[in-house]
Amino acid sequence: MTTQTYSVKGMHCASCAAIITKKLSKVEGIKEVNVNLATETAKLEFDDNSLTSEALNEVINKYGYSLEVEQSPGTLLAPVSDSGKKREEKEQELHAQLRKVQFALPVALLVFLLMMWDIGSMFFHIIPHLPVSMELLNIFFMLLSTWMVFRTGAPFLHGIVMFIRSGAASMDTLIGIGTLTAYLYSAVITLIPSVKQFLHAPDSTYFDVTIVVIGFVLLGKYLEARSKMKTGEAIEKLINLQAKSALVRRSGVEIEIPVEQVRKGDTIIVKPGEKLPVDGIITAGYSSIDESMVTGESIPVDKKVGDKVIGGTINKQGAFTFTASSVGSETVLARIIRMVEEAQGSKAPIQQIADKVAGIFVPIVLVIAVLTFLIWLTVGTSYLGFSASLSYGIMGMVGILVIACPCALGLATPTAIIVGIGKGAEYGILIRNAESLEKLSSIDTVVFDKTGTITTGNPQVTDIISLDKERSVTSLLQLAATIENRSEHPLAQAIVEAARKQQLTPGEISDFKAREGIGVSAMINNTQVNIRRPIESEKTMPELQKLQEEGKTVVLIEEDGRCTGLIALGDTVKSHAREAVASLQRKGLQVIMLTGDNLPAARFMAKQVGIDEVIAEVLPRNKAKKIRELQAQGRKVVMAGDGINDAPALAQADVGIAMATGTDVAIESAGITLLKGDINKVAQAITLSRATMRVIRQNLFWAFIYNIIGIPLAAGALFPFWGIFLNPVFSGLAMAGSSVSVVSNSLRLKGKRL
Repeated sequence: MTTQTYSVKGMHCASCAAIITKKLSKVEGIKEVNVNLATETAKLEFDDNSLTSEALNEVINKYGYSLEVEQSPGTLLAPVSDSGKKREEKEQELHAQLRKVQFALPVALLVFLLMMWDIGSMFFHIIPHLPVSMELLNIFFMLLSTWMVFRTGAPFLHGIVMFIRSGAASMDTLIGIGTLTAYLYSAVITLIPSVKQFLHAPDSTYFDVTIVVIGFVLLGKYLEARSKMKTGEAIEKLINLQAKSALVRRSGVEIEIPVEQVRKGDTIIVKPGEKLPVDGIITAGYSSIDESMVTGESIPVDKKVGDKVIGGTINKQGAFTFTASSVGSETVLARIIRMVEEAQGSKAPIQQIADKVAGIFVPIVLVIAVLTFLIWLTVGTSYLGFSASLSYGIMGMVGILVIACPCALGLATPTAIIVGIGKGAEYGILIRNAESLEKLSSIDTVVFDKTGTITTGNPQVTDIISLDKERSVTSLLQLAATIENRSEHPLAQAIVEAARKQQLTPGEISDFKAREGIGVSAMINNTQVNIRRPIESEKTMPELQKLQEEGKTVVLIEEDGRCTGLIALGDTVKSHAREAVASLQRKGLQVIMLTGDNLPAARFMAKQVGIDEVIAEVLPRNKAKKIRELQAQGRKVVMAGDGINDAPALAQADVGIAMATGTDVAIESAGITLLKGDINKVAQAITLSRATMRVIRQNLFWAFIYNIIGIPLAAGALFPFWGIFLNPVFSGLAMAGSSVSVVSNSLRLKGKRL
């Protein structure tokens, strides 16, 4: 089995997507079909041994659609060129639509004004009658409508042809049948008066209705297409972050080359103000780098030799060189782009409702339209006479075909998903799929792993206690750093780093020894100094007990056999962790800390960040079990962990959130990944998911209500009670506005403050 994403040509509405899904799903060898109207793509999982792209195209070509393979980014610039080409094609299509609108809309507005003038003169005496005879005006309207139906509205007629040939009806089919019916009826009674006499048809013609409906529908399609392009701006912004070239040193010579020619191991020179072309590790120099466009962090990050850098970020100051470690599709930015694209093309479970309705919508509307016409001719004739009933029957049928719009239903979910996931990417919140986004909105419990999530995950010196009146804490730290400078142990490096921050210089030592599991020792100024773990008899020391209860690791400093001080090391709480926990609690969420630490140490750490419920002394392999226990209580659980050690728990949770650094493989794991491991983004992700789902529900509500109310109104449901009949012209306006309103509502998410 292979999975491939295709661009779909010729897909304009939700019923189109339903047709493509239905026809491809019946093909033997296809396991899964996911057609997305908003992105105009189809993601297929199929047996590539028995099926080819050409064979798939043969299935849907006869319905007026075609598939084009979307290439995965093979080089860094592949996303740029592919997306640029795709956008250029979209802009060309949009420009072609605009040209049609520029002709059709002025004509439609002129005819609409003349219609309103004529109607107004019938009801208000102060409005004079049109200065042109209706016969002459009718001929003028017939000429205009002929052009509008057969030239400007040709795609709608094509929808009828495809319906006749294949039985597949789309939105274009409805508009085509409605406008063509009105036009042909009007043309026949105008050009062949004997038919009019035979039918006892009224004098009214519907050339004006045909013109205005086509004009307004084309305007709606153009506005919808333009709005849909705006939903994908997040991807475009990410793509535009990529540098176009790189200054590389090869064989001692500096040359500027296109970024797609950069290879792993290349030495790259970066000057102030430049974008980094690829990922790598600094080998010389230092800088302050703006990573906000990738991680969402607004403060520039200081970088030195040995630090990792991310392609697409901006060098704010200082020049440096780095060795390329990831190029092309392997870079963080390329992976983020790919992940966001895939997520935007995915479907939320809530969309299944709209998909099912859209799949049967057009056939049902056709049946309703025909039944409406027949009811007017039969029942209506008994009360109004044949002539009036025929007129109302035609108007009702045309109105239903025009006002019925599955597009609003089809766009309700995907447009909000595209904007919501794009918004998250701008904040460094990478959402893997729409399902995760939907589930996140309904969670009630947030479980945090401690190390690397609430805490930094790096040991730091937290306490220095002198047990000798002649020893200051500063001198103890310098003494310890002098010896630990020779050790490679993580705790030793933490002590050396603490001394470096206080600008303490290590002294000279001799006879250095490292004893595994115990500590280190050396001679300093003829004094034997040991730095070691406490032995069992020393654990009763009050100072030592207090530090260990706080979950800290303690080492003793011993000089010539006499203990002169203690140094405690521990994990430190991430900045803003307390604020993040408080933000979640204000949202009504239960926050729990899950850790393998002993209970007193876990409670001490939890208290620092405001967490009341602690599950401690849990082995990594048992964390998933604890998540299941919470779920068994009826809780909807989010698990936030480092994305690697907590993988089973992340998978078990309703939504797994991986805390990741910009270059961590955790980007490829969990339902949601927070770049730079910023704990504040958990609350932001929940805010985003709730806002997105709120917009989706609003979209679906109005899309359903629009059709539930609009179709009966167009059919003439109010006529028996109040004599009100909805002119198909207003049906066209309503149809045009429905899709645009749904997309516009989704675009509001772009301004949402997280």
